[in-house]
Order: sequence, then C-alpha cells, then structure tokens
Amino acid sequence: MALLQLCTLFWLLGSISAIPSSQGDLGLIFNTTNGLVIGHHAPNVSGVIEALGIAYAQPPIGNLRFAAPQKYEGSSSYEASNWLIGLVSIPVIHDHDKLDMLIIGPSSDCPLTASPPTDYPGFVPQAQRVIQNFASGAGFTIGNTNSPFYNGQYLANAQDVVVVTLNYRLNIFGFPGAPDLSEQNLGLRDQRLAVEWVRDNIAAFGGDPSKITIFGQSSGGVAVDWWSYAYQEDPIVHGYISHSGSAFSFPLNQPNVTLKNWYNVTAQLGCGSTGETLECMRQADWVAIKNATAKVRPSSGGSPLRSIPAFYPVADNVTVFTDYLDRAQRGDFSKLPYLLGNNDYEQSYYKIPAYAAGTNATEAQGDQFLLESFTCPNAFEAQNRKEHGVPVWLFRYFGDWDNTRLYPDSEFSPGGSQAYHGSDLQMIFGASEDVSGLPTTEEQREVTGLMQKAWAAFAEDPAKGLESVMGWPKFDEEKESLILLARDNSVEAEIVLPSEYDAECDGVVLAGLPD
Repeated sequence: MALLQLCTLFWLLGSISAIPSSQGDLGLIFNTTNGLVIGHHAPNVSGVIEALGIAYAQPPIGNLRFAAPQKYEGSSSYEASNWLIGLVSIPVIHDHDKLDMLIIGPSSDCPLTASPPTDYPGFVPQAQRVIQNFASGAGFTIGNTNSPFYNGQYLANAQDVVVVTLNYRLNIFGFPGAPDLSEQNLGLRDQRLAVEWVRDNIAAFGGDPSKITIFGQSSGGVAVDWWSYAYQEDPIVHGYISHSGSAFSFPLNQPNVTLKNWYNVTAQLGCGSTGETLECMRQADWVAIKNATAKVRPSSGGSPLRSIPAFYPVADNVTVFTDYLDRAQRGDFSKLPYLLGNNDYEQSYYKIPAYAAGTNATEAQGDQFLLESFTCPNAFEAQNRKEHGVPVWLFRYFGDWDNTRLYPDSEFSPGGSQAYHGSDLQMIFGASEDVSGLPTTEEQREVTGLMQKAWAAFAEDPAKGLESVMGWPKFDEEKESLILLARDNSVEAEIVLPSEYDAECDGVVLAGLPD
C-alpha cells in the first residue's frame, strides 16, 4: 500500500512487497525516474528507511512561477538525506522484510506566513508546541510535511504500508487567482503531478501502483473529495480517505474578492492594479510577494469560527466545480470506496484563531459550526456515495489525551479542547509523544494501533478491508453504522446509528454550498 500527504495535508497509502534484508545497503538504493535515490535509516524506529527531498516537478521559478507544474527532468543520483528547500519532495515508507520500512520525505516548508502564537486562556504547557507542529491549521495557505506531526515512520513501522508525504504550492503561489492566468488552482495541479510521480515510481520502493489510496485532513480532506469529482476517468488511486473536510465543508471566495485580492498584492509590488500583471509578478522577489500577501485579510466565512483565506482555490470547472450539489446527487464522481469522518469537537481548535481575532465564540456558535462544516457535509457525502453503490464508511473521533490536550475544562472553555481539529492525526501517525514532548498512555497506544490497522486495511482493500479485518459495517443511515473511535477514550470502536449525531442536519445549510 502507499500513503501520500500534501502540504496542507493530503496523503497516499498503498501496498508493499518485502525486499530481502540480505540485500544490505543495496536495499537503501532506489532506481527512479529521477535517477538513483539513496535512502538512510530513520532515527526513531529500528528497520525504517527514509529518503528525503525527492523532486516530482521542476522548481516553480522564473516563467514557472504562477504556472502549471512541469514534470521533473533531472536524472542524476541523489543522496536523499535532507529536507531541502523547494516545491517538491516525497516521503515514502516501505517494507524491507525485517529491515522493515522506508520513508521518502518532502522538502522544507512551502513559502508561507505562519500564524503568530496566540495566548489563549488556559493553554497547557505543551499547547504551543502541538500547534506549532500542526502548522496552525491549513486552508491551502499554510502547512508543511517537515514536522513530527506527519512523520510516517511510526505508521510504516506498525503496518505494511508505504507512506508518501509531499509539499505543494500554497497561498498566492498555489492559488493566485490572477485574471491573466490560463490555468488556475496550481496547488491542486501539483497534487496531481505528485500522484503521477508516485504511480510511476512507487514500485522502486516496494509499493504497488495499483493500490494507491490518497487521504488528507482539513483542506487536504476537501482536496481528496474534489479529486473524486475531477478525475473520474483516470483517478490513479483505488480509494479515498478524508479527515475533517469534504467538498461541502468550506465556502469559496466570490470571484470579485479573488480578483480584488490579487490586485491588492500586485499594486503593493508596483505591478499595477488592473490588466496583465503576471510577467511583473514573476520577476518580483518571492519574499516581497509573501510579505505583501500577508497584508491581505481573509473574507468572512459565515461563522465567527470560519473565514475564507485571501488566496484560496477557485471554481475553474476543471479541478474545482460550481455545482457539487448536482454532481453529488446524480453520482457524477468516481465510484471508488471512501472512508471519511471528523472529530467530535472540531470547534475547540478554531476557537483559538477566533480569540486572536477578538471573538469569543459561544457554545451555540461552535455547535452550529461543527454541524455546518463537518458533521453534516460528511453525512451528506456518505449518503450520496451509498445511494450510488459506493462502499463508504463514516467515523467520528473522540480521544482526549494528556499529551494532545490544548486547554482543560474551565469556565472560559467548558469541556476543554477535547477531540479538536487535527487531533485524530496524532493517532494515525502515532507521533503524539514527539509532537508534545509528553509520553503516551497504554490506552492511547491501543487506540493508535486500532486506527493504524484500520487505515492500512482500507488501503489494502478499500472495498472490503474494513469489514473483513475490522468488522466495521458500511455506512447506512437506517442502521447502526457510524464508527465511534475513542469515545470516553475507549480502546474499542463503537457502532451507533448515524442519527445520534446528524439528526439536525435536515435543517442545516452546508458551509460549502455556493450562495
């Protein structure tokens, strides 16, 4: 299996075949379309090999800035030992018999402006460290794979999977919205080229190109769902997993806002505020572009807990569409198995940037945000897939552990941080101790093992793996089929009626529907 991750979190999972450990150091050398890639042993688990900084596209500089990605053309040998600066690099993890696995890693951060630290009331000592490693959220504007939060070595060591993570262009560099640009959503096109690279090269790392599953979180989860609509004829992959994000989770900017934001930056840089500006912007210093972009404010997202980044995907009717409601209802998507879900208290993370912006969201506002952006969009997509004969599973994660907690129960924050946005990924990647600096509990390790086993079972056989290996039923609104993970920190999954959580969805307007 192989697993792929993008900068704002989009991963790939797929099958592997063992390579005899008798090959010794020869097992660290991989023949790819880039030439020979030389891996090395990962630092924290025995038998795991990683290779870092592998390019899948030409550097997006000069005339390739604000342009569709071009396939990488280099062919020299490369010692993949560092997270290099650049657009691309892919971590891949693979099984080496009892050398065990391999990781190929992505480059350093894409150009981004990280959110400043927020002094949220009641933060526990590890909170800032957890948030920093999580990259303070995503929204196609920030995020990086060079983080312990998303290191694939523990997942690869625990399961027979190849884990691939990658960076793609973000913010204005990935989603400029320039009016004189022939192709939009460059970051989404980076994703496609990266998956094509994996298809062409994963066998060199012991992976199976016919068993690729993409999964992502937040905007990465949205990107996975968008992929299912955009690439029906040639999806490359054989299954989808979306964490806390689907095509109906978050609104897009209005076209006039996208245009205004682009010209705001071009005017700051002396490239004009009307007409053609691309050539000037391609010659501008990228740091100056980044700094000018940071001055452009996000738009309202219809909730005090939700805003729309200034530079965000646009509907080009190629990679992103305007009519997802119609497409979903008529089954106009690739009919591949889908695992999707969200956390029980997503809003507790979003309260932090809202507080930084001067807003104390009420419990009622938080509950409505959870329904509009996560619970109901996921239930809606699960039902659409089920009605069109697609095997689909829906999960909800509840874990609240000492080393993942951001703030405790208090009068200011009733209930504490609980299972907030992104906290489930610390189970999938199994790196919560690295992320927080605090140890795990036995129950937490058991939940991690359960979830890693399930995700690997889906990647191996998306249509049947969760039933045959885990005993989890396919989604059916009329039956007990919603999979609850770590409710009350239980190490066993519970199966309940979906209506226990989505009963109010009939009266909810999904956040991702157009105005």
